Amino acid sequence: MVTTNKNAAQLKAAVTVSRLYYIDKISQTAIAKRLSLSRPTVSRLLQLAQDQNIVQITINNPFEQVSSLPQKLAQKYHLQKVLVADQVGDSYQSILNQIGELAANYLGTIVEDNDTIGLTWGTTMAAIAKYLQPSTKKNVQTVYLKGTVSNSSRNNYSSIITQQFNASFHTQTEILPVPVIFDNQKTRDLVLQDQFIKRIIKQGQDAQIALFTVGTTRPEAMLFQLGYFTQQQINFLETHAVGDVLSQFITKNGTIAAPKIAQRTVSLPLADLKHKRQSILVAGGIEKLPAIHAVLTGGYANVLITDLNNAEKLLKM
Repeated sequence: MVTTNKNAAQLKAAVTVSRLYYIDKISQTAIAKRLSLSRPTVSRLLQLAQDQNIVQITINNPFEQVSSLPQKLAQKYHLQKVLVADQVGDSYQSILNQIGELAANYLGTIVEDNDTIGLTWGTTMAAIAKYLQPSTKKNVQTVYLKGTVSNSSRNNYSSIITQQFNASFHTQTEILPVPVIFDNQKTRDLVLQDQFIKRIIKQGQDAQIALFTVGTTRPEAMLFQLGYFTQQQINFLETHAVGDVLSQFITKNGTIAAPKIAQRTVSLPLADLKHKRQSILVAGGIEKLPAIHAVLTGGYANVLITDLNNAEKLLKM
């Protein structure tokens, strides 16, 4: 600290002016009049107070942590891109709409001419489809990455998803016209020998983009309501799995939780997701948090689109 009389007087004046300006909220013009100083002198004294650390200005930005979330999550899970919805409203439908719109807009920016987009079905995918805009890209193909659901009162929204993607990308979506889960592996393997089915599966394997979500192992989970599993199998999955990806159940570490059930499933192998140019996981709602974490831990996605609440919790896991 400078100790000359002249500088000491300036510092004292800077303290006085700063107290009047910052604490008493008096304008610089009023301070100048009260202390018989010029307006520029008051301004210089305020600057001196900052330069000498008499006054320290701190801005506590409530949005700083939120704005850094995507980067921190990308670093934690080794992702190319993370998009976090602002989450206005806590209802699941509100979250679906927000992440659906975010995903649809993102998809529109990354699709290239001659790309193939691999799809799944469900409420999250329907939310994405709702917000799709007409694409100007040429020769874009779309294909389902897993079988479908038949003879069920539960809506998997595949019809509306197909219609919206067809309209947006001017294409005809290839559907895997077989059950997503068979009664036994032998029947499933026999069906997969069909050349038509082989061609569609190969198209999914070759897709540059995979757009998918996760399911839960809660009692109301769609796959538990379709008659595919015995109660004993459901109990096992509820205990050992945190959710499903492409209808394949995974543990908290991202490994296959029930290999024998996976062998009955018609779906892109999860390992293939790791080789996509864009492997986009879109999921929201706190009940899906364990499954989201498992997918990211398993390295199946390189892009994450989720809600703010899940993003904050993922960072702490």
